[in-house]
Amino acid sequence: MTDRTAAVSRETAETDVDVTLDVDGDGDSTVETGIGFFDHMLDSFAKHGLFDVTVRCDGDLEVDDHHTVEDVGIALGTAFADALGDKRGIVRYADRRVPLDEAVAGVVVDVSGRPVYEFDGEFGQERVGEFTSVLARHFFRSLATNAGLTLHCEVDGENAHHEVEALFKGVARALDDATRIDDRRSGTPSTKGEL
Repeated sequence: MTDRTAAVSRETAETDVDVTLDVDGDGDSTVETGIGFFDHMLDSFAKHGLFDVTVRCDGDLEVDDHHTVEDVGIALGTAFADALGDKRGIVRYADRRVPLDEAVAGVVVDVSGRPVYEFDGEFGQERVGEFTSVLARHFFRSLATNAGLTLHCEVDGENAHHEVEALFKGVARALDDATRIDDRRSGTPSTKGEL
C-alpha cells in the first residue's frame, strides 16, 4: 500500500493554516489553533480515528472563532482528499454511534467524492470555553465539502461539551472505518469505476 499522507497550507486575509495528515497513523497529534477546546477536539479526532495529524492555525481570533474553525475544516478536508487519491480499495461506507455520558452522536459516511452534509440536533449550551458550539456543525460541513464526503451527523444530549466531543469521536471512528483498505478489493468501490 502506498503512503496515504498529505500536507496542505491555506493562507487568506483571515487565517494562515498548515495541516499534515497520515490516514494510516497511530493517533498522534500536534494541534495549535488558539482555541483550547477546538485543539482538544482535533486531538480527540486524531486519537479515535488513528490519524496522525498536525494542525497549526494563526487566525483572526480577535474577531471570533469562526474563520479559524472553518479554515481548519477546509484544510483538513483537502488533506483527506489528497491522501486518499483515487480511493482504490477502500471500504467506502461506515456508520458509528458514539456516546459520551448523556450525549450520543450518530454518524454515517460515504467517501463518495460527492460532498453532501446533513446535520440533525442542537447543542445544550452556546459555547464551550472559547469555542462556539454551532461551529462543530460548520467544521464538519467544511470537512465533508473539501474531502468529498457524504456525511450525515446527528447529536442528542444536554451538555454541549459532551455533544460536540461525541460528534468528533463519531466522525473520526466512521472515517477510520470507511477509509480502511479492504484486501478483497482491487479497484475503486463503485460501479462507475471512480469516486
